[in-house]
Order: sequence, then structure tokens, then C-alpha cells
Amino acid sequence: MSWRDKSVLVTGAQGFIGSWLVSRLLEEGARVVVLRRDIPAESRFGIEGLEERCDVVLGDLVDYESLVRALNEYDVKAVFHLGAQTIVGTANRSPLSTYETNIRGTYLLLEACRAVGVVGDGIERVVVASSDKAYGSHDELPYSEDFALQPRYPYDVSKAATDMIARSYAVTYGLPVAVTRLANVYGGGDFNFSRIVPDTARALVRGDRPVIRSDGTPERDYIYAPDAVDAYLAIARSLDDPEMHGRAWNAGAGRPYSVNEMVSRLIAVSGRDAEPDIQGEGTPHGEIDRQFLDSSRIREELGWEPRWELDDGLRETWTWYERHLGHD
Repeated sequence: MSWRDKSVLVTGAQGFIGSWLVSRLLEEGARVVVLRRDIPAESRFGIEGLEERCDVVLGDLVDYESLVRALNEYDVKAVFHLGAQTIVGTANRSPLSTYETNIRGTYLLLEACRAVGVVGDGIERVVVASSDKAYGSHDELPYSEDFALQPRYPYDVSKAATDMIARSYAVTYGLPVAVTRLANVYGGGDFNFSRIVPDTARALVRGDRPVIRSDGTPERDYIYAPDAVDAYLAIARSLDDPEMHGRAWNAGAGRPYSVNEMVSRLIAVSGRDAEPDIQGEGTPHGEIDRQFLDSSRIREELGWEPRWELDDGLRETWTWYERHLGHD
């Protein structure tokens, strides 16, 4: 399918992954519609001039009337729902706002999509961002899409609820919806410095020791942002087939890396001389110790697989932060 001249709503466009998705859709000729509530002081969306190339709707994800207006007035045909509170620590401190944005925001958006109609009259495809965190903790790894969602902590619960609500709209109302369960995404433009890659990059730019707030052993699956965008677009294309409606898709590299290994690799590609400062013990409260995904289904059925090796992606990521934070 072609994105040229398609009107596409991206929620969370000002966020890290959203900005990468928006830039790719613009490259492919889409007309991109975004919601704006807050104006972050620092964002890739602003730094790289994406906002002036989009149709900006002043509205909030939890304002149903604004959502309906955006979908109708801009004749939106595709929706990528990435808008969410995405930080685990923030969710632990502020569960109410996390549930409001992540859960209520999802069902209001899906209800707005249902209200304006589906294929032939309105929305042709909706891709909703869940997370590998929705699986919760399992003794057996890697996670496959058949695993039960058994979250325990606020962020994980909010993403599991998002996941189930989205798929219910496909089954119950025939809405062309699919769900993404991505591994941890890294790349330039992530200003959430509670995350290990941007925090390490910032420390290295400043000439500081990178701080590890665990004991360095927790493990995660990582993919570079352009690979995450490829996954979103492949899943969106799959919705041409009604048999694919309501599916959830894992997308990851298929192996875990420890915090220690990620920091060491980023130090290596930066060429800086630094020794990590390990300040924690064990896994921080409210986080899962070890996670990685079985992505065989998306590879076999949709033809997606990561194109970037970890060190190559980290090298590109380091270059971005060195260029944009080097004046600090």
C-alpha cells in the first residue's frame, strides 16, 4: 500500500517513537495529523522541524469531542495510537494520571474511530501501541503472543488494559485494529533520561560516569527506532486483510541484553573513556527483571525483522546525542 496523500492521525507524535514514525510517514507522502496538548521544551519532534509539516489539532487524548473532530475534519484514514504515559517510574508515582491517559485515552480514541465509521466511509486501519511490559513476569521466556497478560505494576497494567480494549473493538465492532508489543526502543531523540540509553549518552557527552541505578543485571530486548517504525508500518499494512484484525504482534531482536552490556557497548561506540557507576542492588521495585520477545510470527507472516545490529544502532544514537547535547 502507499501512504501518499493518506490522512494519518498519530497520537503521541511529540514523543520519542512517535517522532520517528511521523518523519517516516512524511517521507512517504502522508498528510500527518497530530494532537497537541503540552509543548515539551526538548523533543525530536521540535528539533527536527516536524511540527510545521503536520496538521496540528489543539486537543487532548482524553477529550472525546476533540478526537471526533480531528478524525472527521481531516478525513483521517489511518490511526497510529502511541500517545501514552510511558515511564515506569512515573506510573508507580502517579497511577491515576497513567490510567487516565493510557486506558481512558485508548477507549475514547477507539470509540471516536467507531463513531466516524470504518472501511469505505472512514477509518481503514488502527494500530495501537501496547508493550512487552503487558506480559508481566513469566518464568518461561521468550514471550510469545499466546502468553497470558499477567501484569502487576501500574504501567504494565495500563498497557495490558490498552491491549485488551483495542482487540475487543476488533472482535466486537469489526474495527480494523491491531496491537504492537514492542521491545525496548532506543535511538536519537529520546529525552526521557530515566532510560538507560539516553541517560548514558548524556553522561558521556558531559564527560561524567554513566550511572546504573540497578546492579546492572536486569535484561531487556532492544530494537533501534527505525526498526520499530518498520514494524508499525508492516502491521498497518496487514490490516488490509480482515483475518488480521484483532491480532497482537511482538517485535524485538529476540535476545536480551543486560544493563551492564548496553552501557558498555554505548561507551565503546562513543570512544569515550568512562567507567559506569553502579549504584543499585538487584532490580528496582516495580520493574520486571528479565524480558525478551519471540518475534517469529511477525517475521514469518508479515516479513518484518530488525535491519539494524545493536552496535550500529547505538553508534547512530550516540552521534545524534553528541550533536544535540554537545552544547550543554
